[in-house]
Amino acid sequence: MNQTGKRLACSEVWGGNRRADHAVELPGLAGWVHSSPLGPASAGGDVYYFSVCSHGVLSRVVLADVAGHGGSASSTAEGLHSILRNHIDDWDQSMLMRELNDAFERRSETSRYATAAVLGFYRETGELLFSNAGHPPPLWFRALEKSWYWLRDGTPFAVGIEGLPLGMIPGTTYSQTGVRLGVGDVLLLYTDGITEATDPSNSELGYEGLLQMVERVAGESPDEMVQDLISRIQGFRANAPREDDDTLILLQRVSTVGI
Repeated sequence: MNQTGKRLACSEVWGGNRRADHAVELPGLAGWVHSSPLGPASAGGDVYYFSVCSHGVLSRVVLADVAGHGGSASSTAEGLHSILRNHIDDWDQSMLMRELNDAFERRSETSRYATAAVLGFYRETGELLFSNAGHPPPLWFRALEKSWYWLRDGTPFAVGIEGLPLGMIPGTTYSQTGVRLGVGDVLLLYTDGITEATDPSNSELGYEGLLQMVERVAGESPDEMVQDLISRIQGFRANAPREDDDTLILLQRVSTVGI
């Protein structure tokens, strides 16, 4: 059956662009969100969004980054949050990405652009659909192998998911890829304020620096892992000033046996 035009019944769990350091729970996922707008603003250009659809069968997670930071990007980010709320019910994520792009382009009055990563998690099967519009690639810890991998379109772990609308939608370059999460697997989403962090000698952390950090992260729970990673990033920066908003979302698949 063609699911392209199908709509979901979704409700927002949590979303915004303000300072945050909180746990978040979704069906089959336990997580933590840390978002720190560039001071002195209390809101910035990083937008996080969580929703639950179809009575908990599907959860959606979005992390977006509006060009700019702190207060200068805050109003645009709030507009993007509103757009997410209006379009999150799309079944097909590549269609969702296209609608978000079109709506953002119409609404933005400052010619700003935004990157975004969108995840759709199916609780009963552990399948994850991900779509990316110019956003830094998430990191994926495969508990069975105890190794971290980049979550990209070309991942060797991609799976065919029967009955789900994988693939390209005509007229858009947004695609969606499916993988299967095991119990204990971890996903890390972040904005480029993390990878572009610099040390006192003005050297950037970069993607490989972040990967090396997460490979050494300690802790069993999402909050412990996030707090340890934040501490390591702060240690890398030392006394170098921040220049952008920072946001991390860490999600861990948990067992749903008995739920």
